[in-house]
Amino acid sequence: VQLQASGGGLVQAGGSLRLSCAASGRSFGDYAMGWFRQRPGEEREFLTAISRSGRTTDYADSVKGRFTIFRDNAKNTVSLQMNSLKPGDTAVYYCAAVYSGSYSTYYTSQYNYAYWGQGTQVTVSS
Repeated sequence: VQLQASGGGLVQAGGSLRLSCAASGRSFGDYAMGWFRQRPGEEREFLTAISRSGRTTDYADSVKGRFTIFRDNAKNTVSLQMNSLKPGDTAVYYCAAVYSGSYSTYYTSQYNYAYWGQGTQVTVSS
């Protein structure tokens, strides 16, 4: 599966952005999805994940209540709605996919994921 992330940009603190990740290739509905981010000089950080069915999700404490992940298997997309953005959210954001045999399992470790998008820059100004 190939992934293409989009929707990044510059936003003021307190604002919102929606990132999208379009998948092509094999059946999108067979893949659990996740969003990660990476700041310069830091490790890639887990943000949120969603099962292949979309029934179950998980969030890092740093984004819980501010970010929402959702997917549309008919359109082969997974999105990340980001609200109440802070300067600390500035990073390159990545979507990722992993084949999953379970409809309800999600994955929080970057090492579970086999496929990655190219990343999209999000910059939050104070």
